[in-house]
Amino acid sequence: MASGFFAILDDIAALMDDVALASKIATQKTAGILGDDLAVNAEKATGFMASREIPVLWAITKGSFVNKLIIVPIALLLSYFLPVAVPIVLVLGGFYLAYEAVEKVFHAITTKENEVDEEIDTPAEFEEAEKDKVRAAIATDFILSVEIVIIALGTVVNEPLATKILTVSIVSIIATIGVYGIVALIVRMDDIGYSIIRKSGDKGIGAKMGNFLVSALPIVIRILSYVGTAALILVAGGIFAHQIPYFHHFLENIPTLLKEIILGIGGGIATFIVITIFQKIFMKGKAAH
Repeated sequence: MASGFFAILDDIAALMDDVALASKIATQKTAGILGDDLAVNAEKATGFMASREIPVLWAITKGSFVNKLIIVPIALLLSYFLPVAVPIVLVLGGFYLAYEAVEKVFHAITTKENEVDEEIDTPAEFEEAEKDKVRAAIATDFILSVEIVIIALGTVVNEPLATKILTVSIVSIIATIGVYGIVALIVRMDDIGYSIIRKSGDKGIGAKMGNFLVSALPIVIRILSYVGTAALILVAGGIFAHQIPYFHHFLENIPTLLKEIILGIGGGIATFIVITIFQKIFMKGKAAH
């Protein structure tokens, strides 16, 4: 009986070793998409009142965990029963990301030209705007999470089911905690800076460091806005390049990065046009009734 117990422990230890190795490889494979995920979500988690930054970020983080709870079992089931559906899901997600990037650029251009930035005056409008931004952040996180889970799953495709489940689950948890932990540090840079200034008595190196963090936050947020938009285009372009057979040999003589930018922008513009036309038709039909 004792030997059976130790045999079970030995099997568990072997499984944990396999999972640790597989998780390390999967994390390395998803490092690029995690960087994009960080840029996109940091940009989406900013722009709130200071008192609402952490509650909003926590709401997005909880949404991200729910996304993973939905995606992981579905991805495992699809990869086993209907593997052909996996690239289709990825491509549809790519079109969503590309559309979001192009729509954001279009909105920024038209707002600047026409100077019609909608003002929010009442608490109810602030609350609704906050909810809209949280929903948008969670929706974007869902698509990026699909990409992360699929890439992680691809690294353990030939492993036993237990190894697949544990590896993908570990990578998903690391992705959420790591990304949103760093985002939390970014959005609280100014508070950290003020705290350093107070502790240093606004003198010496401490004061300089604190003032640097405070003054750097708006610049970091602006940079993250641009990087986040670029990340959406690159992630979408990468999905199109790797998941649509026709694009494997599309513009073979140009660098991969440039190809992904072209595909991402092209897919985003095409999706934006289709959705805009659909919205106008829908609005005309609604107005007619």
